[in-house]
Amino acid sequence: MAYQKDAMSDAAESDLTGSERRAQKRQAIVEKAARLFAQEGFAGCEMERVAAEVGIAKGTLYLYFPGKQELFFACVDWGMSWMQQTVRGAAESVSEPFERIAAAIRAYLAFFEEHPEYVELVIQERAIFRDRKQPTYFEYRAANLEYWRELYRQLIAAGQFRDDLPVERITDTIGSLLYGAMFTNHFVGRTVSLDEQYAAMLQILFKGLLSDAERAKFKHVV
Repeated sequence: MAYQKDAMSDAAESDLTGSERRAQKRQAIVEKAARLFAQEGFAGCEMERVAAEVGIAKGTLYLYFPGKQELFFACVDWGMSWMQQTVRGAAESVSEPFERIAAAIRAYLAFFEEHPEYVELVIQERAIFRDRKQPTYFEYRAANLEYWRELYRQLIAAGQFRDDLPVERITDTIGSLLYGAMFTNHFVGRTVSLDEQYAAMLQILFKGLLSDAERAKFKHVV
């Protein structure tokens, strides 16, 4: 059975093009390095250690990344890209705008609970590379804002959300709440389960946003 698995793995790998194999190896380096940077810190994580953990020569590692700083930025970029893909995927798994927002909030909380190394990288990037124009987290946030604003516009137009708050203020407030929750969960730890925190957020957030007509229906959502 083990022989069959190895043979299947070798066959699958042989089907990859050179560029696909390179992309696959680069991704393996980034994922391993992200955990090492989180564990050891930027200063304490040496390229030799990354190469050893991945199982490649140090010289090979430099063919993918010219230095430790570039590798670190690639790790942060991948983490924030993956987070946004995960959150957007959760939102698009349902059709109704309110349910999309609710699914996205839960996916965000779950992502950082399951991948705490990326919280550490967000912290390190801000602390060490303060000269960067904008932290990677906020670059990805800005790039995805219009998607969420459009959902809020739909809810306002449908009369489900109150219309006396600008959508920009809604997205900024919810984004700040989630950003703070991510750090609090990481540093302090959970006092309630993920599901309890998620339900409380929905109660607190959306009972203040729903119209009077929709507020009575809200109790059936959570």
